[in-house]
Formats: sequence, structure tokens, C-alpha cells
Amino acid sequence: MADRLLDDVGALLREAAATVVVPMFRRLDDADITEKAPGELVTVADRRAEEFISARLRQLRPGSVVVGEEAVAEDPDLLRHLRGAGDVWLVDPVDGTANFAAGRRPFALMVALLTDGAPVASWVYDPLDGTLAACRTGAGTRLDGATVRNDRPAPQVGALRGTAMTRFLPPDARRAVEAGGARIGELLPGQHCAGREYLDILTGAQQFVLFWRTLPWDHAPGTLLVREAGGVARRFDGTDYRPADDGRGLLVAASPEIWDEVRSALLAG
Repeated sequence: MADRLLDDVGALLREAAATVVVPMFRRLDDADITEKAPGELVTVADRRAEEFISARLRQLRPGSVVVGEEAVAEDPDLLRHLRGAGDVWLVDPVDGTANFAAGRRPFALMVALLTDGAPVASWVYDPLDGTLAACRTGAGTRLDGATVRNDRPAPQVGALRGTAMTRFLPPDARRAVEAGGARIGELLPGQHCAGREYLDILTGAQQFVLFWRTLPWDHAPGTLLVREAGGVARRFDGTDYRPADDGRGLLVAASPEIWDEVRSALLAG
């Protein structure tokens, strides 16, 4: 895969943000925000951005399939494509919709490309600070054009900083994480935007993030970015994360050593 694709999709996300998403930020009316499921918001910006991005992705890869978050809300059977052959785009047009709808940051635009079910490229763009991360399998991760590689020694567990999204955790796991948090240097509550959490691992602002729910458009882009930068994305039992999996629970860390330290601190109990 040529690096031209990384540039083309990155430019597409910048254009979608500039022309569709950001102009609506803090300008939404009540009628522009609805619930697609209990507690799950969607805005006109989500829908318009997904239409804009999807049409252009199909042009970039003729014959490819697009599986967008909002399209799946209308037709869940689209998820079958994640296990199929050929090129499949995963699209999260506005990750962090609740933040966006409330006029808060952060939010992000995210895309991943799967070939025969395996992620081969991904992009995460935070339009408010202009941060763009992109990668392709085997070629590393670029953050605003510069190669990112985590080859620093892992900090001691008491010096680690990261996020644990505990809201949806089962009670036993939530109690274990809350108790184990005392062993972590700084345990953060989360930013309600998976894309920003992944970017913060790449920038070094934090070293790990723990999730329970793992919808593919939320995590296929970021997990590949972290892996290509030397990190890991695994289920709580240590098995590698795959976008088509129906499992729950995901721990992502900047390095295998950090993953082991955090797993021991937060989940071993």
C-alpha cells in the first residue's frame, strides 16, 4: 500500500472536519440532536460527515465497502462485512458525539481500512487541535507527519498515567479497577472520546487506557496506531484485539511492559 493513501485519507478527514463538522460545533439546535438508542446521541453533523467521508472513500478504493457507525445504527447487518473478504472501511464520523453535542471538546474523526478482516491502515484526527495520526501495517505510525515509536523504558507502575473507563464495567471488575487504581500514579476518568485517548498514548500524555465496550469503529483505528508505534491492544485475558470480535474488555498500552504492569495492578485482583 502506497503512503499516498495515508495522505489522501488524512486530507479527506481534514476536509470533512473543516466543511461539515467544525462549522456545526456549538451551533446545533435541539432538533439537530436525537437519540438513536437510549443514551446514545447522534447529530446532523455525524450523519452528514459519514455521508461525505463514505462517498469519498468509495472513490479512493472502487469496489470497497464502507461500514459507518450511523449506517450500522440503521442496518446492523452491515457488520457482517467485518468478517468478509476484500477492502472494508470502518468510519466513525464524530467520535465523542456526546461531547460534540454538549459543545465540549474533545471529539475526533476516525477511519480504519480492513483487508480480508485485518486492519491494514488507520487514521485519527482531532480537528480542534489539528492533531492527525495515521499508519499502515508494517510501516509505523505518523503523528502530524513525524514517525512515532515508543522505545523508552517503561515507568514503574507508581509513575504511570492512564485512563480507566469504569462506567460499563461489571461490578467485580469495577471494584478491582477502583481498588487497583491506588497503585497507579494517576488514574483518569476518561474523556468520552476514544480517539483522543489513543492520540494521548501516542503523544505520551498517558501510557494506557482501559475500556469495556469495544465497538469496532471506536477501536480499530486507534489500536492499530498504538500497535504500529510499539504498543499493544489486548483483551483482559491477554488475547489480541480484533475488530470483528464480539468480546468485551480492552486494555491498550504504550508497550508490552506497561500492559503487564497495568494488567497486574488493575485486573489481577
